[in-house]
Amino acid sequence: MSDPHVKIEIKNEVGYIEFFHPAHNSLPGDVLAKLANTITEAGEDNNIKVIVLKSGGDRTFCAGASFKELININDAATGKVFFSGFANVINAMRKCPKFIIGRIQGKTVGGGVGLAASTDYCMATKFAAIKLSELNIGIGPFVVGPAIERKIGLSAMSQIAIDANSFYPPEWAKQKGLFTQVYDSTEELDEAVKTTAEHLCTYNPEAMKEMKKVFWKGTDNWDELLTERAITSGRLVLSQFTKEKLKTYK
Repeated sequence: MSDPHVKIEIKNEVGYIEFFHPAHNSLPGDVLAKLANTITEAGEDNNIKVIVLKSGGDRTFCAGASFKELININDAATGKVFFSGFANVINAMRKCPKFIIGRIQGKTVGGGVGLAASTDYCMATKFAAIKLSELNIGIGPFVVGPAIERKIGLSAMSQIAIDANSFYPPEWAKQKGLFTQVYDSTEELDEAVKTTAEHLCTYNPEAMKEMKKVFWKGTDNWDELLTERAITSGRLVLSQFTKEKLKTYK
């Protein structure tokens, strides 16, 4: 497995959506766009009752957005499009009428933390440390911030956003409400995800749909909010500070 992809497999009424990129699952714009579309389509598929979001590979769940694309942004319009990638996925997850279970097998950074926070029920391994590293390069977790704040609260979100150099252990993420359970191995995680997802398929789909509306109450403005946040990030990435920082990573 070396080519970037987004794919979906349906087993026992569970739609397993997998994304992958060989660069530690850091996601370029085309993969993010396909991921958003796949989530939307799964939400409309009557053969699917519950969705599982996972990534390919054994290690990193998601290293955020593509760094290669980031360093090539030279104008505000391109910056807005780039930072809208994760916004579109988060909004697709928010609007999806079905429960989305997160399967987090390894470390997750930046936008990846936003994906985990946007699932409705998130399960992880003991290797799934999280980090918001955006301030290190002169921007911030503006686009994913609302999803993370919604899940773990402003205080915890601000802590990991400010402490941009540190990975926070999965037990910390569990204590803050991001992860529901932390397992010792990927095998144990996969078994638990399967069991949970298939059990949820026995529930009334209409009841789950209505519960999802309750869970996401107060987020109806996120299409506009996350676009505004993408514009902010797109502006900051053009700053002299960030340009100089990015040169050190080339």
